[in-house]
Amino acid sequence: MHFRHEYKHEINESDMAVLRDRLCAVAKHDIYGDNGINVIRSIYFDDSFDTALKEKINGVNKREKFRIRFYNGDLSFIRVEKKSKINGLCSKVYAVITAEEAAAVIDGKIDFMREDDRPLIRELYCKMRTEDLRAKSLVEYTREAFVYPAGNTRITLDSNLRTGTVKTDFLNPDCVTMPVRDAPIILEVKWDAFLPDIIRDTVNLKGRRETAFSKYAACRMYG
Repeated sequence: MHFRHEYKHEINESDMAVLRDRLCAVAKHDIYGDNGINVIRSIYFDDSFDTALKEKINGVNKREKFRIRFYNGDLSFIRVEKKSKINGLCSKVYAVITAEEAAAVIDGKIDFMREDDRPLIRELYCKMRTEDLRAKSLVEYTREAFVYPAGNTRITLDSNLRTGTVKTDFLNPDCVTMPVRDAPIILEVKWDAFLPDIIRDTVNLKGRRETAFSKYAACRMYG
């Protein structure tokens, strides 16, 4: 499992415009999406005690969360992802699944997962069986991503956070979603062994502090 450093900052639209100009001068847009821009839709899993939500809010040092995700309404490429955080470092593993499999998992029809040859699918199956993990909340937002080769650095600007009240509509690209009230724009910076000085200077904004903002937690306010 490969762990990376990560920090987040809450910013506003003016900040985002400034950062976009700066980043275009020193980094490149990610090759995926339209000039590095993607609409990301995820559905997050939690148990009946909302353990993942509570651990995030309480800042538990070692935690994990599962989600299913696709991009730009494209149901031909869907992933199950597990994101882990230990001592402030983050790691993500994933497995590609079909739309039919995703629909079954969301509906709790998981028998097919028991002997699946994908380790992450089997792990999710065990969590759903033993910890009552279930699909909880739809999270959608627009991400503009930049990359810088030194330090394997990735910078993202996440805006237009939205959610849906009916999780069964997750796989419908045209389902109705609603904006999350007062949601900030989130600047995320991720890197491996070191963060290049040029990127550190580029993303530095006076008066902006590191945040632990959670898109999942913000969307759970709606159900």
